[in-house]
Amino acid sequence: MDRTSWEPRAAAHAARVDAFVGPHLARREARVKHPVHDFLFTYYSQRPAQLRRWHPGYGVRLVDAPAYAGLKGYGVSTGSTTGVTEAYVAAQRPLLVALRRLLAATAERPANFGCFGMHEWAMVYRTEATRHDWPLRLGATGTDQVVESHRIACSHFDAYRFFTPAAAPLNTLSPTSADRPDFEQPACLHAGMDLYKHAFRLTPMIPSELVADAFELAWDIRVLDMRAAPYDLADLGFEPVRVETPAGKAEYVETQRAFAERGAPLRQRLIEECDRLLAVAG
Repeated sequence: MDRTSWEPRAAAHAARVDAFVGPHLARREARVKHPVHDFLFTYYSQRPAQLRRWHPGYGVRLVDAPAYAGLKGYGVSTGSTTGVTEAYVAAQRPLLVALRRLLAATAERPANFGCFGMHEWAMVYRTEATRHDWPLRLGATGTDQVVESHRIACSHFDAYRFFTPAAAPLNTLSPTSADRPDFEQPACLHAGMDLYKHAFRLTPMIPSELVADAFELAWDIRVLDMRAAPYDLADLGFEPVRVETPAGKAEYVETQRAFAERGAPLRQRLIEECDRLLAVAG
C-alpha cells in the first residue's frame, strides 16, 4: 500500500479516536477524574497513543513508512516496504488460540438478560468505601437492600473479583481467571466491553478500524453500565437506569439486548481474524 493510500487511512483513524482521546487527555492534564469516560483508558492497558496509531494488519506492507519499521511486530523487506512479519504472527500463536477459544465459547453460549447490572451494586455492598468518588443514589442502606432483594448472577470474572467480601458469596456463579470460556456469555456488558481488549491485544496483526469499532462499542456500553450502577451521576448529565424498578429493568434489558446484537458481528470478525492469523502461525 503506497503512502497516498495508507496515510489518509492513518489520519482518519487518529481523527476518529481523538474525539474520545482528546477530552481524556485534557482531563488528565487538569487532574479531573470522570467515572464513566475515563474507564477505557484507565482500566485497560492500551495507552491513548497506542490507540491513535493506525495499523493495516498482517498481510499489508506499507511503502515509505519508516516510522513503522521499528515498531513491535514489524519488519522491513528487501523492497523497503514495512509490515507485520510472519515470525511475529507465529510467536503470537498461544494468544491467538486462547482468544479464539474464549470468543467462540462466548458466541455459542445463550445470552442471559437476567443480571440487571447488579455487579456494580455488589461492588459496594455492605461497605462504606466505593470504587468511585460519587454518592450512592439510594444511600448505603438502600443499596444493600437492592442487592439483598435480587438474584446475583455475574458470569464475568473481572467484574466478580471486585465484589465486596459480603457480596461474593451471594453470586450464584464462581468464575475465575482460569475458566472464562466456561462462563462468559454474549449479553454480559463486560464481555462486550472486553471485545476492545481482545482487539487491541491482537494489534498490530489486525486492522485498526476493527479496534476502533470495538472501542466505540465499549464506550457506549460503559455509559449503560454506570447509568445502571448505584451511583448518583446526575451532575455529570447521566440519568439513572433504575434497575431496582420494573421499568428500569425493562429499559436495561432492551439496551443490553441491543448491545449484544451489536457485539455479535464484532466478535465474529475477531474470530475470523484469529482463524486467518492461525493459518499463518501454523
